[in-house]
Amino acid sequence: MDTAQQAGTATKPSPAPRPDSPSPELLSALSGLEANRERTVATRTRRVVSGSLGVLREQKEHGHRTRAIALAGTIILLLLLTPLAWQAADSLIAGERLSDPTSQFALWACIVSPTILAAALVAGWWKHRS
Repeated sequence: MDTAQQAGTATKPSPAPRPDSPSPELLSALSGLEANRERTVATRTRRVVSGSLGVLREQKEHGHRTRAIALAGTIILLLLLTPLAWQAADSLIAGERLSDPTSQFALWACIVSPTILAAALVAGWWKHRS
């Protein structure tokens, strides 16, 4: 009879879950049993976002620093070239000859210095580009 009862229970259909009954996953989520796992995920996410924000701030500060150094260098170079340009213009306007050593030095300085500045700017741009 034992086998007959087992056979009877095996053929008996199991009760189907009702559509209005909540699932076990929903019950565990609502009861807060998974809160610790969600907290660790939120903490890890917050840590990653905070690290990324720090990296972005450092990159922005580095860009501002580089721009400020380039601007300061350009201003200093212009302050150094202005007297030479003034000397060259004054000597040419005053009627001195180009064969005069001070006129030649001033003209060469006015030609070479901007060329060096342009080469440095192109090299910096090329390095930044690649």
